[in-house]
Amino acid sequence: MTTDFLVIGSGIAGLTYALKVAEAYPDKAITILTKAQSDETNTKYAQGGIAGVMDFDNDSFNKHIEDTLIAGDGLCNREVVEIVVKEGVERIKELIEWGARFDKDKDGDYSLGKEGGHSEFRILHHKDVTGKEMERALLEAIRRRKNIELLSHCFVLDIITQHHLGFLVTKATPDIECYGVYVLNLNTNKIEKIIAGTTLLATGGNGQVYRTTTNPAIATGDGVAMVYRAKGRIENMEFIQFHPTALYEPGVRGQSFLITEAVRGDGGILRNHKDEAFMSRYDERLDLAPRDIVARAIDSEMKINGTEHVYLDCRHFTKEQFTAHFPNIYDKCLSIGVDITKDMIPVAPAAHYSCGGIKTDEFARTSITNLYAAGECASTGLHGANRLASNSLLEAMVFAHRAYKDVATRQGMPKNLLPENLKLVEAIPNWKSEGTNAPKEMILITQSVKELKLLMSDYVGIVRNNERLLRASKRLDLLYEETEALYQKTAVSPQLCELRNMITVAYLVVKCADFREESRGLHFNTDYPEKANMVQNIVL
Repeated sequence: MTTDFLVIGSGIAGLTYALKVAEAYPDKAITILTKAQSDETNTKYAQGGIAGVMDFDNDSFNKHIEDTLIAGDGLCNREVVEIVVKEGVERIKELIEWGARFDKDKDGDYSLGKEGGHSEFRILHHKDVTGKEMERALLEAIRRRKNIELLSHCFVLDIITQHHLGFLVTKATPDIECYGVYVLNLNTNKIEKIIAGTTLLATGGNGQVYRTTTNPAIATGDGVAMVYRAKGRIENMEFIQFHPTALYEPGVRGQSFLITEAVRGDGGILRNHKDEAFMSRYDERLDLAPRDIVARAIDSEMKINGTEHVYLDCRHFTKEQFTAHFPNIYDKCLSIGVDITKDMIPVAPAAHYSCGGIKTDEFARTSITNLYAAGECASTGLHGANRLASNSLLEAMVFAHRAYKDVATRQGMPKNLLPENLKLVEAIPNWKSEGTNAPKEMILITQSVKELKLLMSDYVGIVRNNERLLRASKRLDLLYEETEALYQKTAVSPQLCELRNMITVAYLVVKCADFREESRGLHFNTDYPEKANMVQNIVL
């Protein structure tokens, strides 16, 4: 299969880019691949909202820029922060034009929320299911474009580069090129190759590397792992953001229900099992401190008191107040016997967002020619060492737009789709699966997944030290060897490939954490409790 524009992922970044390219080039073919249903993305589970300066009487670009820089703890790229904040408002307006419905007050103005780290009210939201509403609007707009084909249940295995043509490709290779991808089509159970003029990776995050996460099952770091295998550049993977307030349900592992930061923005108070509002001991901003500080504070309270969770107190809300903004959260809590007007909500931190990823420039270009990345899989320089709440959806839209603008400035067709190069591209071999068999026991895969999640949660969580990182590294080496041996002799499957990708992502997190000999933002190492002078990115 050959396509002009290939998009991997159907979240806000992938869909925004596809829409813009489709509108600009109605005679070109755009193909979107997603490994699950079209709406099963990290975007769908974003509750709180999207940050943007909409009230210029009380807010300003400079305030949003400074809030982002403060949260990023010295590692943000200021130029990128200014780009996202200033261009983001136009991207939000485009989303509204495509049909997204954000909540308004009785006067018809947008109802703006406030979250941790923000100095002003600037969060647009749709109840407590903002991401789901944005995904709906984008998918409906996508379906109206006749030159977009969205293929679900297609698992991308690898990026195709010169390596597949027999050339030696290393990190030092000056001009690695992306020609497309190999795909396991789960509808036909066949491995196919798709050749593309340009490819955008919008593959989302990697929260499933941890035992407890707010991310859906699909968030296995596939894009980051594929780029690393293709010898592309990855950076700052040590900065894994743990959301402070995931709903604690005894015995529940995997995806946890998120209690959005907007609940604290509206007045929710964190308390320990002694009913103490403990945040005053950790930060003067109390419950609205940045996420890294709040997550460490909760982790500290849990360890000091020997508990598995703390509480979020919303008992001072009326039912009408709470359900007006958070109906989904109210219903979920009630379903497990928690009435927020009478009971406090049990919460604990859970892996939520990766601030690092595929290294990109200000136009979403990766280190591999013809390959772009946007959304959570990309490291743009916006977040630095810690993400400011509700900046992620904004970032995804801004860099999807910038990728489209960069493609639009090219003269003619990308060179790998020019007639004189098509024979070379057509020489790319089909996927070789001879000599492989179906795995005899799935336990070999599922048990390795459990081991991986356990070691990352215990050794590379909110608080780390050198001994824990060393243990994690040794155990990852063994998991890698066992999984590669299994990969060589068995047929590929989504489960096996996701395990390989998660091991790669875990390795990158540990390696970057090992290199950073300080505590900064989301990376807290008890062997280096203070900030050093490492105001630099860790690039692998």
